[in-house]
Amino acid sequence: MWNEQEIKNYLKDNLKIKRYEHSLSVRDTAVELAELYNENVEKARMAGLVHDCAKNMSNEKILDIAKNHNLEINEVCKESPQLLHGAVGAVIAREKMGIEDKDILNAVAYHTTGRKNMTKLEKIIYIADYVEPLRDFPGVDLLRKAAYKDLDNALLMSFNNTIKFILERGQLIHLDTIEGRNFVISQLKSR
Repeated sequence: MWNEQEIKNYLKDNLKIKRYEHSLSVRDTAVELAELYNENVEKARMAGLVHDCAKNMSNEKILDIAKNHNLEINEVCKESPQLLHGAVGAVIAREKMGIEDKDILNAVAYHTTGRKNMTKLEKIIYIADYVEPLRDFPGVDLLRKAAYKDLDNALLMSFNNTIKFILERGQLIHLDTIEGRNFVISQLKSR
């Protein structure tokens, strides 16, 4: 398995500078959240660092890798191939970087869409990607506060925000996001 410096070198070579800086910031935010919520810090660190390793690939390359690895390419992903950058990133993390840990690979794979019944690590990477300090969008400060108080509530707020954003643009919503949101609402109600 590649060490952190080798991964950083790969990211420097394959990402735009702002995306590289974002990846370092997500890594650091994921570590903070992992410490707060008693999750494996090293797994959070690694998943946060590599989560966007496929982000700056062309849509054609993302679709090509997805097809070659039998990843599901539904209608939503055909319309918005960048939604697959997490799943393709997990392929790169495994095949190029030698990361075998399923928890890390799933956190990378689902950091864009979320899904129902997310693990704590998956939630941490999803949220860290959303609220890291370089992010700046309306409502991010509220989400940041929530992330450090209640992971599930922050996840629901993130799903709601994402769905509103997609609706405003008239785009297709990935079913994993809808199922993830519904699952979190059910979990919060049963607390």
